Amino acid sequence: MPNTLMNVSSQMADTADTAGRSVVRVDARRRMPASGIIWNAEGVIVTAHHVVRRDEDITVGLADGRTVAAALVGRDPTTDLAVLRIQADGLPPLPPAADRPRVGELVLALARPGRTIQATLGVVSAVGEEGWRTPMGGQIDTYLQTDVLMYPGFSGGPLVSAGGQMVGLNTSAILRGVSLTIPASTVRRVVEALLAHGRIRRGYLGVSTQRVQLPDPLARELAQDTGLLVAAVEPGGPADRAGLLLGDTIVGLDDMPIRRHEDLLHSLTPERVGTTASLRIIRSGKVEALPVVVGEQS
Repeated sequence: MPNTLMNVSSQMADTADTAGRSVVRVDARRRMPASGIIWNAEGVIVTAHHVVRRDEDITVGLADGRTVAAALVGRDPTTDLAVLRIQADGLPPLPPAADRPRVGELVLALARPGRTIQATLGVVSAVGEEGWRTPMGGQIDTYLQTDVLMYPGFSGGPLVSAGGQMVGLNTSAILRGVSLTIPASTVRRVVEALLAHGRIRRGYLGVSTQRVQLPDPLARELAQDTGLLVAAVEPGGPADRAGLLLGDTIVGLDDMPIRRHEDLLHSLTPERVGTTASLRIIRSGKVEALPVVVGEQS
């Protein structure tokens, strides 16, 4: 048994040493620096959106001691991801894991908030279903939770498998008090979109809403208890142009029921931008369908 533990300990230390060469320090906020991951040898760095508090004067510290200037390529607040670009040679990218982790697997969270690599050991504590949405409306391929203790500066760093592959990117900002990891597949999708367009397209209607209880007859008719009362309509916005009025209650978009504001955010996917959707509303006690052209959030 002692030899087994020593072997495991030695292998995890080797993993931290090897994978740690792909972990960088990100100086993009006033206080403690955060961490980032070398995405490719061409200088693309991925980190957490919430640790990038400024758009300019960003630097990245490499494992070999070099400090280089970084440019912000783009960011996606809904998945808490940001992409930077640096000019440097000899950059070792961290290979992504090919398979979804299993609950109970040992993992390492790596970070470089200073000059040296830091690590903390944990296990995968939960793997949720595909298509999970963050409170901001971002799509996460798989909900991935660990029992890793997120020390200051660990956000933006990688979660690494025992084999030294990147399981995902760690963040403490999406759910309060929960250590979440953005899966590598989601990171890849968002990074590719930001590199191509500098932003993630988001649909919007231009409304402010408040969740309300539906009257019993309408609740039975619609098979839902709540909807969204329209409290404000942006002048000239998509909802305004469609004729949505203060006091209307939104209960659906196309075939999707809308019970809370998160449902509306989740329904306004990039694919809907510029298309005409059927907004189901309650007006004067009756259910109506209102065609609306979904706008793009700037």
